[in-house]
Amino acid sequence: METIAPILLFVVVLIVMVLGLFSLIIPFIPGLTIIWVAALVYGLIDGFNLTAGILFGVITLLMLFGSIVDNLLMGAGAKQSGASWLAIGVALAAGVAGSLLFPPFGGLVLTLVGLFMVEIIRLRDWRKAGASTKSMAIGWGKAVLARMGIGVVMIGFYLVWAFLVK
Repeated sequence: METIAPILLFVVVLIVMVLGLFSLIIPFIPGLTIIWVAALVYGLIDGFNLTAGILFGVITLLMLFGSIVDNLLMGAGAKQSGASWLAIGVALAAGVAGSLLFPPFGGLVLTLVGLFMVEIIRLRDWRKAGASTKSMAIGWGKAVLARMGIGVVMIGFYLVWAFLVK
């Protein structure tokens, strides 16, 4: 029975991590945090030595970076197309509200609607407002890919930890 417990722990943690990875497709679900919590649980149960602590530290830094990369990529995309900082701020606030009120995709929809509405009022040109909104949507797509890449790397560090560190 003692040999089953570590295998079961490994499998459960890996399943949670993979679910966290796939949840990154849905806006405002903290998939990287889910992966991180799974690694933390693994460490708390399996124990931390120096190497495990370093690997968990790297996983933590990746989670923190990945948690802000989406805002950077979405905002940068909109800003490049000429969106105002006010529009970007309203879009992000609308996104948070949308994710709470209309999960799972309400956050993305309200982010884009918020940006479009502020830009159309500011510019009085729906084509320019649409271009900014399109750029933010493309930035969101890039952010999903970036977060998924970061999630895969986090899971890779977990696999190194689980198989090579004892």
